[in-house]
Amino acid sequence: MRARLRPSQTLVRWFTPGLHVKRWLLLLFASIVMMSLAVGYILRDVYSSNVRFPTWVQAATLQFLPRVLRAVLFGVVGLGLLLLAFYKLGKSILGPFLPGRGSTGQRGLIEALYTHRLLAKGPRVVAMGGGTGLSTLLRGIKKYTGNIVAIVTVADDGGSSGRLRDEYRVLPPGDFRQCLTALAETEPLMTELFQHRFGGDGSLSGHPFGNLFIMAMAEITGDFEHAIRESGRVLAVRGQIVPSTLRDVTLCATAGSEVRVGESRIPYGDDRIDRVFLDPGDAPVNPEAEAAILDAELIIVGPGSLYTSILPNLLVDGMVEALRASPAVKVYVCNVAGQPGETLGYAVSEHMDTIEEHVGGNVFDYVIVNSNLTPPLPPSAVEAGITRVVFDRDRSSRKPVHFILADVVSTRISSHHDSEKLARVIMKRIWR
Repeated sequence: MRARLRPSQTLVRWFTPGLHVKRWLLLLFASIVMMSLAVGYILRDVYSSNVRFPTWVQAATLQFLPRVLRAVLFGVVGLGLLLLAFYKLGKSILGPFLPGRGSTGQRGLIEALYTHRLLAKGPRVVAMGGGTGLSTLLRGIKKYTGNIVAIVTVADDGGSSGRLRDEYRVLPPGDFRQCLTALAETEPLMTELFQHRFGGDGSLSGHPFGNLFIMAMAEITGDFEHAIRESGRVLAVRGQIVPSTLRDVTLCATAGSEVRVGESRIPYGDDRIDRVFLDPGDAPVNPEAEAAILDAELIIVGPGSLYTSILPNLLVDGMVEALRASPAVKVYVCNVAGQPGETLGYAVSEHMDTIEEHVGGNVFDYVIVNSNLTPPLPPSAVEAGITRVVFDRDRSSRKPVHFILADVVSTRISSHHDSEKLARVIMKRIWR
């Protein structure tokens, strides 16, 4: 990946063919030159006709100076006025649309255009997962590229998403809402509004506003996918968000002699999970997701719950085949801590073994593993028996992948990844 330049070093790069600025500036300049020539011809004829002007005209037009000096002086003043006009015009037109308008963190026009062009040249990234893990990744990776497609699991059936899914028979909106807010470029108040969860004991209790907004948009547009796209426009989302499949699927798991039906029920039980599967098992991959995978340069799976966020995407019919066929670099981000009911006590190799048992091997090129084990886990996590996911080198090294050990843990919530750290490792150590 090419080194990034500072905005002050790239002013000329604004005017690229992609923005169609150079051609219009050249046309504008040519028109000004032609009009100036026209005025010059008229003045020449007037001067040659021996018309007598008042004495103040000679002083105002600086005729007491040599012609060359007058030309340079008028040219410099004219160029200065032209640049000032362009600056003020651009600030007046684009200013209201720049993020942070009116705040101390307001970006200038130069920085905004520079950032736009930089992100447009970023790699084509596909991020796959669900829940908090996927949104964490998206918050970091959007600072390096604007070419992002988030592929989201549709197996969620708990909380507000489960209630709306059962009542309206639509795809669960919760994970999509989190991705929308993670990729949003709007004011923080709008993002906070989408995440606001209604309280009380009424029918709205427990529903985030964003879920209801997506449902309303789906009824207006008549299509859930269209609703996600339109919601993305409202939030000025950087990238696209698509479901892994368009079928209504249920995630099931076998644990000993028990079969657990429903994503929200899978982590609860006495026996360790043996296997998860989708019902129906032939739910096809979303064509839009498949096209994004085949066109991607970098595919990132995780972080997220192994059995309820990662595998539900990989189990979609045709998904792993698309991953193997894609020429992209494929990365798996392993969790930094175990999860109750799913992966308590799992080491890195057990995460990899579980994926291989479900969909086969040779899917990923790289695996990112947290190397910073020093931050203490939250007291609530310790009480739940949660421990760090450790890198068992002897067993893990047998896998035909490259392991990258790096500090990617959040210091604020030490059981989760840090968005900026994770994105930096991916873009600096894998995509370079």
